[in-house]
Amino acid sequence: MTTTVKQTLPDVDRAAHHARGFLEALGVDLSVPARHESAMRMAKAYLEMMSSDPFEMTTFDNDEGYSELVLVAAIPVQSLCEHHFLPFTGVAHVGYLPGDRLVGLSKLARTVEMYARGPQTQENLTQQIADHLNAALMARGVGVVIEAEHTCMSLRGVHAGGARTRTSAFTGELRESAARSEFLSSVS
Repeated sequence: MTTTVKQTLPDVDRAAHHARGFLEALGVDLSVPARHESAMRMAKAYLEMMSSDPFEMTTFDNDEGYSELVLVAAIPVQSLCEHHFLPFTGVAHVGYLPGDRLVGLSKLARTVEMYARGPQTQENLTQQIADHLNAALMARGVGVVIEAEHTCMSLRGVHAGGARTRTSAFTGELRESAARSEFLSSVS
């Protein structure tokens, strides 16, 4: 049995129309010359924050049998809190213990971007990246740590500017104490 998922293509003009209504409902005067295009700019900005370019996960045979931790630290990450649709930004540290395959290092950053583009929680984002890399690489272990500041905390509510949230996900051998410690000390 096959199920078909209906995927709707983005309609930036429709989004701009609704953004205009949203802003006007909040009392924003859009007749000011500097704001004439604000609804369209808002629609395009959210479309960009929720879109990523497709890519192929380039892997290579691990001919030399490299077995130590491969870590790319401080990959910029930006996403949208699914509860308030406000951005959270920070860095992701992504590493793996190779098995039979090595991955092109830029693909680790592209994986972060692919999963970050869309509304969600930081916890889910961290796990999605780890699960994807674990399945794609068949690595001995994958580790992902994300540190981010959430504007839903800094710009509203508690107004805790500068507070950073740290989440982590580990698979395979990186769940073991010594390997996890090596990973975490490398990103501290």
